[in-house]
Amino acid sequence: MNKKIALFLVVLMFTLSLSGCLRNGKGGSDDEPGVVYEPGPYDVLAYEDIVYASGLAHTDSSTEASAVPLKLDVYCPDSNSTNRPVLMFIHGGGFTGGIKHKPEIVEMGKYYASRGWVYVSIDYRTTEELGDLDGKSQQEIVDYYRGIVPPEWIENAFTGAESEKEIQQAVAMYAAQRDSKAALRWIVANAETYNIDTNEIAVGGASAGAITTMALGITDLGDFRDEISLTDDPTLSTTNLNETYEVQSLVYFWGSNVKVELYNSVYEVDRYDGDDPELFMAHGDGNDPVTPYEGALALQDIYNSLNIHSELVTLEGHGHGAWNAVVDGKGLFELSFDFLVDRQNLNL
Repeated sequence: MNKKIALFLVVLMFTLSLSGCLRNGKGGSDDEPGVVYEPGPYDVLAYEDIVYASGLAHTDSSTEASAVPLKLDVYCPDSNSTNRPVLMFIHGGGFTGGIKHKPEIVEMGKYYASRGWVYVSIDYRTTEELGDLDGKSQQEIVDYYRGIVPPEWIENAFTGAESEKEIQQAVAMYAAQRDSKAALRWIVANAETYNIDTNEIAVGGASAGAITTMALGITDLGDFRDEISLTDDPTLSTTNLNETYEVQSLVYFWGSNVKVELYNSVYEVDRYDGDDPELFMAHGDGNDPVTPYEGALALQDIYNSLNIHSELVTLEGHGHGAWNAVVDGKGLFELSFDFLVDRQNLNL
């Protein structure tokens, strides 16, 4: 066989194997609200460890920060649909660790993708990428984290932190937010590749991921981005800075709005307003010293005061991390899915 023809056939077969997920469709829908899409079930195609941006990081022995790749996984239906809604999910871990391929997150990704959605699970920088403070002074820490976090964020951390670990967690909270916004801009930039309808964007997370989710939905597009210059953080140029997005809905598992409150405090602003995304919350009412149930009630009060639709599903008797909770015969995946389909008016 002619070598050129053989090569063409190999490339063709490979392309066809990807076509269920990677297809040149539209990146945003011009349809009126109430877009109709096929619900499946579909086979699920997964694409792992895709680099969506870079960020500055430290090792335990480094004196200067260097760039590290930031990665995500994409789950999508093996279908011909061209206007898929998307849910970007952010893992938990107290900003000290965590992984995008936690088994429950993978299972959730397959649940959504088998029903016609694109599901994107992201990693982000945590304290694992923030080196060792080793008794550094406040000014030394400011210099050490230049380009990773703005000085005013560290100065605020020093007012309340009781240990170097807590200072690093505060730094990681900022870095995680910067990264999650970069991931969402990557999704918009690559919407045509995955046939994503950019009018149907939802963001969710668990624990620290839910905290980051709330700040992503409520803060302005430039927040956690424009406080650091390209001079101090050249890796910002990898984050699709020209892209914009509008989040329709938030999915919150046992989180809080602490990061929004912190941003408001540091910059003396109030980012809550009547245009914030609608909110689904699942939170246990059991003993949870990490993210108490009262925080969900307070967040619901804020949403009520702004006349924005929210739904709080109380996981009775459960504490933190209640992935297996069932309410009225439905698990978390189905509960959140039903909320998004209903509130985003996605007709199956």
